[in-house]
Formats: sequence, C-alpha cells, structure tokens
Amino acid sequence: MTRWSLSIPEETDRTIRLFLARNGGKKGDLSRFVDEAVRRYVFDLTVEQVKDRNAEHDQDELLRLIDSEVDAARAARS
Repeated sequence: MTRWSLSIPEETDRTIRLFLARNGGKKGDLSRFVDEAVRRYVFDLTVEQVKDRNAEHDQDELLRLIDSEVDAARAARS
C-alpha cells in the first residue's frame, strides 16, 4: 500500500467527510472513496481517449471487428 499526501480545498474536505459521516463512514472509508474516484476518473479519461482516437473510423465496422474478436476468444476458451 502506498501513502499519498494530498492538498485539497477545505470545502471539498468538509463535503466528503460530511457525506461519509451521513452514510455511516468508518475508518478507511476516505481512502477507499479516493481510490474508487481515481480509478473511475482514469477509466473515464481512457474511454474518452479511445473514442477520440477511433472517431474517424466507421463505427459499424469497429463493432463488427469487436464482435468477431469476442467470438474468437470465446471459441478459443471452449
């Protein structure tokens, strides 16, 4: 496990601590909340980058390629 030192606005700190307290927050919940938020944010950014990178391609063709690869992977597992 890695420890981070973060600086955030006091209003954000109050908001998240109040939210966690209202929802039965326990020790470690803030760390779990930050971990999940960072993972979701990175995932969302990655999805947007992939969408931007593929925007010039025919979407129907991309879906056909994806379906074909998924079918091939499933067949290989069987």
